[in-house]
Amino acid sequence: MPRHFSTQAALALISLAFGAPAQAACTAGNPNANVIESTPTSTFTDNGNGTVTHALTGLMWKQCAQGQSGAACVTGAATTMTWSAALTAAKNENFAGHSDWRLPNKKELESIVESCGISPAINQILFPATPALRFWSASSYVLDPTGAWIVAFIDGDGYPDPKSSSYNVRLVRGGQPFDAFDAQIIFANGFE
Repeated sequence: MPRHFSTQAALALISLAFGAPAQAACTAGNPNANVIESTPTSTFTDNGNGTVTHALTGLMWKQCAQGQSGAACVTGAATTMTWSAALTAAKNENFAGHSDWRLPNKKELESIVESCGISPAINQILFPATPALRFWSASSYVLDPTGAWIVAFIDGDGYPDPKSSSYNVRLVRGGQPFDAFDAQIIFANGFE
C-alpha cells in the first residue's frame, strides 16, 4: 500500500539530514514537544534587511506579511486582499533592493509551515507577528478556475477557496523547482 508523505514531514527529514537538532525548541505558537520542528531557524539565513533565505529551497521570503513592517513586523497590520489584488501587490512590490517578488505557489507556502505547533503554525523567530490566518498561494485550483489554494497558518492546512475571498499575503522570490526536491525526498526515503 503506498504511503503518502507531507511536504512538512519531508522538510523535517531534510532538516535532520542537514544536521539540524532533532529536538530543537519549537518556534511555532502553542508548541507540541512531541513533534520535531520542521522549519528550524538554523536552516534559514537572516539577511538583515527584512528577508530570510531558506537553505533547503533557495527561496527568499519577506519576514513580514503584506501591510506589516519593522524588525518585529509590529508596525502596521497584516492586510487582506483578493487573489487578483495579491498578484498585483506582488508585481508592484519593491523591497530590500528587489523588484521580482511574487506570490508563492502552494508547495512553496507549505514549505514554511511549522508543524510542531499551531496558531500560528510558523517559525515565529523568522516570521514574527504572523497572524494565525489564511494566506494566498499563486496556485489556482484546477477543478474550479474561480478558486485558488490557500494555506492556513492556524494549523498549516491548505485548501482551495474562491479567488474573490480576502486573505493575507506573504511574498517570496527566487528558489528552485520543487519537483526534483519532492522526488529526491520521496525516493530517498522509500515513500510513494
